[in-house]
Amino acid sequence: MLAFGTLSIVLLALLSLLALQRARHGAVAAALRSLPSRLSDRGTHTLADYDPGRELRAEQRARELLRSCVNEEEWAMYRELGFMRVWASSQEHACAYLIYPHKPILAYVPDLAQIVGEYCVEFPDQTRPYGSPRLPDSDDVLAKWIRLTADERGLIEQANMHLPGRQIRIAKARRDLARLAAWERERSAASARATPRVGSVPAL
Repeated sequence: MLAFGTLSIVLLALLSLLALQRARHGAVAAALRSLPSRLSDRGTHTLADYDPGRELRAEQRARELLRSCVNEEEWAMYRELGFMRVWASSQEHACAYLIYPHKPILAYVPDLAQIVGEYCVEFPDQTRPYGSPRLPDSDDVLAKWIRLTADERGLIEQANMHLPGRQIRIAKARRDLARLAAWERERSAASARATPRVGSVPAL
């Protein structure tokens, strides 16, 4: 009787294990059968929604908006150099900032061309259901410009500050400061040439 009872228990365990394995195989087979259709549906949805010109059109609109908000010098600076300078609004910060698209805000002392640090801020695009979660380049620059000009202290206090060279190489930052200085000299010289001198008589 004891042997028969033990045999019954073992047999019941084997039957239960076999049933469990069959159930698992059935579930896996059902999932595999439905996988191609799910992949097809997802692929069709992605291809239907994807627009290869979306990023370009978004950047064009962003550049138009940026141009309408900043002054002529700032727009020319961004258009020609790829970054924008913003002067510190408070007297306690004797510095200026370089704004790059999707990079930290670079703080520096203009008189010494000394790099102070990097302020890391991020403005993700929460309105786009697909594509890149990042804002277009010009929108990112505009968001930083607005925050710096409207609430410099708040931005500086909320941003993560890092030492120079964390994300923007120091050599690149120095080259950009030199490019900015040369760009300003050229604009100043061009403005001086275009402005007629007081008392001068135009040549006939």
